[in-house]
This record gives sequence, structure tokens and C-alpha cells, in this order.
Amino acid sequence: MLNTYGLTDAETQALHEDYLHLHRNPELSMQEHNTAAFIESKLSELGIEHFRCGGTGVVGVLRNGEGPVVAFRADSDGLPIAEDTKAEYASTAKGFLADGTEVPVMHGCGHDTHVASALGAARVLVRSTDVWAGTVVFIFQPGEETSAGAAAMLADGLWDRAPRPTVVLGQHVFPFATGTIHITPESAMAMANSLEVTLYGKQAHGSQPQDSIDPIVLGANIITRLQTITSRELHPLDSAVVTCGSFHAGLKENIIPDTAVFTLNIRTLTEPVREKVLEAVIRIINAEADASGAPRPKIEQLYTFPRLYNDPEHTGNVVGALRQEFGEEQVRLVPPLMGSEDFGSLGDAIGVPNVFWMFGGADPQDPAPAGNHSPFFLPEYRGALDSGVRAALAGIRHYLGA
Repeated sequence: MLNTYGLTDAETQALHEDYLHLHRNPELSMQEHNTAAFIESKLSELGIEHFRCGGTGVVGVLRNGEGPVVAFRADSDGLPIAEDTKAEYASTAKGFLADGTEVPVMHGCGHDTHVASALGAARVLVRSTDVWAGTVVFIFQPGEETSAGAAAMLADGLWDRAPRPTVVLGQHVFPFATGTIHITPESAMAMANSLEVTLYGKQAHGSQPQDSIDPIVLGANIITRLQTITSRELHPLDSAVVTCGSFHAGLKENIIPDTAVFTLNIRTLTEPVREKVLEAVIRIINAEADASGAPRPKIEQLYTFPRLYNDPEHTGNVVGALRQEFGEEQVRLVPPLMGSEDFGSLGDAIGVPNVFWMFGGADPQDPAPAGNHSPFFLPEYRGALDSGVRAALAGIRHYLGA
């Protein structure tokens, strides 16, 4: 299908240059200082008023007379991953974790594509003010990967400082074919809770286990039993995932340590299921500690992701606009994803509907493209950016008129 909102050659070149710059220069969550400055420079070039929000977040407000207000969000942070794509524009950037550890950084989830696409859409809207009316609030959000960014922008008065929208739109690149859109009405992505659990035991020599309370055995029993939550405590049609992503204990094979630490990631689609799973997790951790004669463990929440709920009516409207742009067969309704996003809190905070979709970023000829958060993740950027700009404009202009 022909591109309804085609970029000029100069705009396409600028779009690609923006992406390549962002891909080469990723920054970790809530540390996107250079990225924010880059976005501000591009908004200034376009004559779009803007302000900082939430530390490294940037909000652009494009006004064009009387009409509806639509917000569009693009996240901007990278990941602590060493890029292994072999692309000539691959990232060699470094960053620092909260504990001071230096790590490689890459755009392993495509947020560079999101920012570049939003800037590309802004260029078209600035150029075509004769065919739309209203206001677009561009939200360039930091810290999506840690769920800190949306919360920081809301806490910094996002909706006190920017015009209140009638809908909040957003999108994410995913490793399916370019030119294809996936969207889910209602519960679209999972809520998430990440916990760090510290187990306390009693140290002893490995040859004298009778003198110990072994936190490794305790932890093994906890982690095994946690898997029964989804298999034995939830209704089979209730979706949940309980994952242990790390376990650390001891320094030597013949010493039973006095502590062990593991982390959990919990995904659910509804608040009642989330509450039930979290209650079961805490109950099992404490009960297994009691059974081992160990002190009560310390359970700390690392972060939490809100729900991502796509308003059914507005999702239907946006699906129609996307199908008009991409074609009926290219826009597919799909089941919920168990991945998580903090996008949903932007509209939920003010009782405004959200609509979020996925756009394809993979070469249609690639039979096995790398997934998000992989060191090999690399969108076919020309097709991905074309899709990203077209989808953003189709959603925005559905509300602002053509």
C-alpha cells in the first residue's frame, strides 16, 4: 500500500541520521542526558516548544489552532548489553549501574527507533499544518526499562505543565516483519513485580552440615515450590509467570554459607491475580524458612510495572486508521504479551484512555530475527522507521483530522 503520509527525501535522510546517531549513543535508564539534549535540539529546529520533565524526559508541544489534544509517547533508554550485531553503526558506549559498575550499553529494545520515528512524525506534522488542527504532546520518556521514567514525569507535573490529552498513544518495535502492526484490545501487556529475597541461615563447614542452616537448600526448596503457584493455585485460564532470574550464595564448595540472595520477576494481567500471586510468593518464602528453622527472610521490591490496558473503543478507532494506512491484512489483533511497559500509567494517572501497538522491525526475508533484549537485536531500520512514522501519524491524525 502506498505511504499516505510520505516523508520528503530530506526528511527521510534526517530520520535515518537521527536513528543512526541514537543507535550509536545509547544511555542507561534515567541517565539519558545526551539523548535528551539531542531531542531538544531537534524540537528546537522544528520550532516546537518543549520542556524537561522527570529529569531526562522531554516534552514537546506542537500547537496548531483549535482542536483535540493527543499525546504520543516514545521511550528513550538503552540496556546494559554488549552489542554483537556487527553493524557498522553498532554501539560501543559504556555506562554505569547504580552500584558504580561500568557496563556496555546498547539499544537492545529499539527505543532509538521509537524516538527517531516520533521526531519523523513531528517533521511531517510541522510541514502539513494545513490538513490537521489541534495539539500534539510528544512525550520522550526516559527509564522505561526500570519503570522509573513514566512515574518520574508524572511526579514532575507532566499533566500540570502539558495540555491534557483526550487519548495517549504509543508504540513499540518488535521482531516481526516491517509493514506489519500488532495490537491487543483491553489487557495488552502484563503488570510486573521484581523482588529481591535475602535468606538467612547458619554457616558451617561442608563436612558438618548438622551444624548449619543451609540457605542454599532453603532457597532451592522455595524456588521449586514457587512454580506450584501457577500450576496449583491459579485458575488455568489466569495468566501468570513467576521467574527466578538470579541466585547467589557462598564462595567455596566446602563452606555452607550463612546467606543466599535470589531475585524474582512476577508477571500478571489483572490486579486480583497479581495480589493472589504476590501473597502466595510471600507465604511460601516465609513458610519454607520456618520449616528450615531459619530466620524470616528479607523481601524487598526492586520495581513494579503498572497495567497496560488498551481502551477497547479507542483501540477500535486506531485499528481502523492503521488498516487504512497499512492495509487490512497487515494490522492484526493479537493476544496479550507477558512483557511489561510503564506506558499505561501516563493515561491512567488522569483517567484518559491509552492505545499502544507493536510495529514490525524485522526484514521480511529474515526467518529468525533476534528478539528484543538480545545482543543481536537490530531492526531493519529503513523499513522499521517507515512503519514507525506511518503508524504514529495514522494514530495521531485520526484524532486531529486529515
